[in-house]
Amino acid sequence: MRIHIETERLILRNLTPEDYKSAFLWCGDPDVARYMVYPVYTKAEDVKNWLETLDLDDPDEYEAGIVLKKTGELIGSGGIYYKPEEDLWNIGYNLRKDQWGNGYTVEMIRGLLELVRRNRDVRGIMGSFANENHRSQRIMEKLGMTFWKDVMLSKLDGSESYPGKRYMRLFR
Repeated sequence: MRIHIETERLILRNLTPEDYKSAFLWCGDPDVARYMVYPVYTKAEDVKNWLETLDLDDPDEYEAGIVLKKTGELIGSGGIYYKPEEDLWNIGYNLRKDQWGNGYTVEMIRGLLELVRRNRDVRGIMGSFANENHRSQRIMEKLGMTFWKDVMLSKLDGSESYPGKRYMRLFR
């Protein structure tokens, strides 16, 4: 979906192929990609190719770049994606490592969730994280999510799988 939202500290907007160099700063960082479904990007051009695939008109995908209001820097991305098989919205996010621990992810998800709830009937949200990724667990807890079930997570290229947890929060 097309997005432009302002929260207290952030501007949430659609990512464009022109963002590829900034996005490479987190997509190419092994520490950031460690628990993500994508393998570490090794070339900025590959990030550009990914950005070119984003569908800004899909009503079930709210993918946003996270921009700091104060500096105008693009520091990460995230989104909310409808999963009809669960009738839940799945959350996802990643930030540059130097921006971890500032509460930006929770602020971003809350902003997107408010937008989605204005336009759609949202039964609830869900998200998954690797068992070792305590930072993501804490983010989901701050969003009011609780343990739902154990899952196995895998990289998109099949290079790695690891045990994880799925959390959720129901609104109705």
